Amino acid sequence: MADFLPAEPAAVAALMRGFPASWCIAGGWALDLFLGRVTRAHGDVDVAIFRADQMLLRGQLAGWSFRKVVGGVFQEWPAGEWLDLPLHEVHASAPGGQRSLEFLLNDHSGGEWVFRRNPAVRCPADRAIVYSGAGLPLLCPAIVLLYKAKHTRAVDERDFDAALASLSPERRAWLRGALEVAHPGHAWLTRLGRLQGEGALSSTE
Repeated sequence: MADFLPAEPAAVAALMRGFPASWCIAGGWALDLFLGRVTRAHGDVDVAIFRADQMLLRGQLAGWSFRKVVGGVFQEWPAGEWLDLPLHEVHASAPGGQRSLEFLLNDHSGGEWVFRRNPAVRCPADRAIVYSGAGLPLLCPAIVLLYKAKHTRAVDERDFDAALASLSPERRAWLRGALEVAHPGHAWLTRLGRLQGEGALSSTE
């Protein structure tokens, strides 16, 4: 498991090497890298950074073109334009269009990661990123599942099934509390409630 690093996320890691701020793999690949195995096919690799660091992307990917997503529509993202909420999705394309990456802007305030869909849901920023056995930064799996909970597709259900047993009691407790605030009545709450050993996500985990 220590050297589990498939080609797709390895290529992203090479592109992000030297990025002067926090970044991490998000989405389904974050869960599979956390688990140390491929549980399903992946269409792409999502990358999360903090909103405050968005201007650093152009320096990291010099020569690439950038688009923002506004109301589900791609628009050019001009250099120097600051993206505030609700905008959170940026796509970068390499010269010639041979490669593209999706970046997701995550928010933080006062040392806490803040859920953009409901700012009452938070966790310590230093717990929002974990590391795979190969040392790749990953968005915390509980946060990945929280994002997937809004419009639960079959693939999201499979991701929840695959990851649930490997979450620590603290992360399961945090996810349950986050769902109760952001998505009360969500079907995943019943399964989370059956698990024992729940606690709070803390800086000592």
